[in-house]
Amino acid sequence: MSQRKILQFSTGALLLLLPWFGGLVLGEVNKDFSNCLDFFYYKTPPQGVNAPGYQPICQRHKNQYRFASLYHHQHRTPLYSAYLLSPADGKRPSVAWMYEPQLAFSRANSEMQPFATPVDQNVIESQAEREDYRNSNFTKGHLNPSLHQKTKEDREATFTLTNIVPQRAGSNSGPWSTLENDMLRKFNSFCEGPMYVITGAMPYESGARWINNRVSVPEYMWSAYCCPSYKPNLPDHVQSFFPTYAAVGRNDPNSGEEIVPVNVKARASVRGYDVKRMSLETLEGILRQRLGMSIGLFHGQCQ
Repeated sequence: MSQRKILQFSTGALLLLLPWFGGLVLGEVNKDFSNCLDFFYYKTPPQGVNAPGYQPICQRHKNQYRFASLYHHQHRTPLYSAYLLSPADGKRPSVAWMYEPQLAFSRANSEMQPFATPVDQNVIESQAEREDYRNSNFTKGHLNPSLHQKTKEDREATFTLTNIVPQRAGSNSGPWSTLENDMLRKFNSFCEGPMYVITGAMPYESGARWINNRVSVPEYMWSAYCCPSYKPNLPDHVQSFFPTYAAVGRNDPNSGEEIVPVNVKARASVRGYDVKRMSLETLEGILRQRLGMSIGLFHGQCQ
């Protein structure tokens, strides 16, 4: 699709009302998440995402499913990634960035692959590539972060650009990183079973923002977890965090404060990238208003 046609979709609600491009692809990129339902509580993906244009991806690496993402071709970013949190047993891997072959070629290999040089034109047209982020003033923001994945192979799998959104460094290495570590601590301290996590991006309400005129920039990041089995007799100060909890983080220091207020006392490098903790119901209400869809993230509210 040409850049002119892409930019024609740069207004408000049309961000999420784009044509469906995934009907002909096969294998791990498919019409639903039937091959990777284990990453969702009660084997049930989020309900209510009913606008066209989204492509489910069962993220496959080294012959195993690692997590799931709901990808948007036109935005060249995921709406969310869903995974099971499991603390890393090693360091952040040094691995080449990867792409999803079946977004470019319907009968391609079902496993994510490292980018080749030069990048095939079909790959460029179907998804984000490394060059999109060069000199963009945005980092590659993981929705499923490598520190939330136990094995080396699981951590490697997070380095696909179908798991990435443009994220400001002040958010990525600041308050959002603090949130990711706080989730790890809660899992280690209080969960007695799996923690299901869904982390996503929220577009601008006023119209799309882009890097390289190709990749949609989110105004906010959001995340929610479901820990259905947790320790009894929780301390009073953590009872509200179970079985579910959620957060929204600013990705633009100039955004309004109606969703996430700004802490004016924060140090300059992270000021304006605040994260607000909230209930699951509050997050779903924000998503409902911003996306125009009645979204339920966890089956039965994780009850």
